[in-house]
Amino acid sequence: MKLLKVVGIIVILVLVAAVALPFLIDVNQFRPKLESELTTALGRQVSVGNLKLSLLSGSVAADDLSIADDPAFSKTPFLQAKSLNVGVELMPFITSRKINVTGITIDQPQIMLLQMPTGEWNYAKLGSKTAAPPTSNAAPAAGPAGSSGIDLSVKLIKINDGRLTIGKTSGHTKPTVLDKVNIELKDYSPSSVMPFSLTAEFPAGGTIKLDGKAGPIPADNIEQMPLNATLTLAHLELVSSGAINAAYGIDGLVGIDGSVDSNGKQIDVTGKIRAEKLKLVKGGSPAAKTVEFDFVMQHDLGARAGSLVKGQVHIGAAEASLSGTYKPEGETIAVKANLSGPNMAIPELEGMLPALNIVLPAGSKLEGGTASAKLSVEGTLENLESSGSLGLSNTKLTGFDLGKKLSTIEKLAGIKGGPNTEIQTLSLNVKNNNQGTTISDLQLVAPDIGDLGGSGTVSPDRALDFKMHVSLKAGLLPAALGARTRAGIPFFIRGTSADPKFEPDLKGLAAGEIKDLKSEGIKAATGILGGFLGKKKN
Repeated sequence: MKLLKVVGIIVILVLVAAVALPFLIDVNQFRPKLESELTTALGRQVSVGNLKLSLLSGSVAADDLSIADDPAFSKTPFLQAKSLNVGVELMPFITSRKINVTGITIDQPQIMLLQMPTGEWNYAKLGSKTAAPPTSNAAPAAGPAGSSGIDLSVKLIKINDGRLTIGKTSGHTKPTVLDKVNIELKDYSPSSVMPFSLTAEFPAGGTIKLDGKAGPIPADNIEQMPLNATLTLAHLELVSSGAINAAYGIDGLVGIDGSVDSNGKQIDVTGKIRAEKLKLVKGGSPAAKTVEFDFVMQHDLGARAGSLVKGQVHIGAAEASLSGTYKPEGETIAVKANLSGPNMAIPELEGMLPALNIVLPAGSKLEGGTASAKLSVEGTLENLESSGSLGLSNTKLTGFDLGKKLSTIEKLAGIKGGPNTEIQTLSLNVKNNNQGTTISDLQLVAPDIGDLGGSGTVSPDRALDFKMHVSLKAGLLPAALGARTRAGIPFFIRGTSADPKFEPDLKGLAAGEIKDLKSEGIKAATGILGGFLGKKKN
């Protein structure tokens, strides 16, 4: 019983000491030394608020924390936090007043990452030996006599519930914001490889998660730190999140699963993108189909440029290959890419037409058949131009009566149509940019009607202006036309893509008839003359 009383008394004394010591030790006497050491270590002016010592938890807490930005980027802080908690080893602190850091927790920090037009980031020189020394009106205060520096090898660094803003120092690009940022960095040491994890949310919806290893930290540029991690991004709304500028005309709900590997000079990203409600051009509307994209990309950190080494687009069972390069151009990105998709099932592709601002005539739909595409894309993200060839084979445009549309032209009034238009083949060359679409060398073979050809334009608001001609199949040519217009009957297509209007080309038709008449007259005269000259004399 006496032994238990002794133990109880000892426990009570320890508890009393643990409660009393924080009042006996003014831990704020270490604040100037702490600020000075952190300022030297980071190469940025660091300030901390009122310090509090907790012997029970073995930690020193600060009311707030501020780390200055590189003055070349901003005068506002690089990081501001409501509180800082530093775990310490108690015995070295009590016996020799040495602070050995075991863990650092930063609560609710506001972190600003900024990039210059030249590509440099404001975090790149953080802690660098070549970083400019921080300026301060007051000289760093010396710590208590006999005190020593901070042990910067830390078991755990944590950031809780932070906000990360990623922007540029110039231009009008909307910054990307991440909320509820939580970061853990274990076994921190500048000379070692450190496990880390990051989770965050986009304000408009969407989450991001990184898990991997990073380090060692280069002496001169953190951006060149080796890194290996898995990446998971879910439910990201491209425009509302700030990931994509609305001026590009690209939007959608995106998810990514992949891996990121960096050797400090080149970043390799491999993964799969899944996109829903995708829009690909200005004026487009969300696609009904989900698009999946398997890719391998390489990014040169020095040049801030890269290439899509491998890209495979999947729209249901339809597949196409995509490759290309990108590089910075002012405040935007210049792109060169090639898309090739042979023998793609048309029913799989039809749901993608709205994303490309392609509208079929009202009430119509493509059924069956295959499509092919071979396109090149070049320009900046705000002003991309695509060009190449497109084709359709053995498909049907249901709900659209081409024969009836043609019969509205007086010269073709005798044509009988049907509720659908059979398309044996359709081929065309296309060029598309922000000013609209130009189509040339259009060739359409409709088995029930004949051959149609021509060229024209589609404006951004889908207005049509096409000059066409049709060569009717045998038996459909009105008798009144006889053998004339062998080159085809000319006509215009105007109106809109949703409501096309077929109109006669009177000038073209008249010119064709005159040409045919002249040709027939010449043939007749030649025949008469030949007969006269070839007639035998009696």
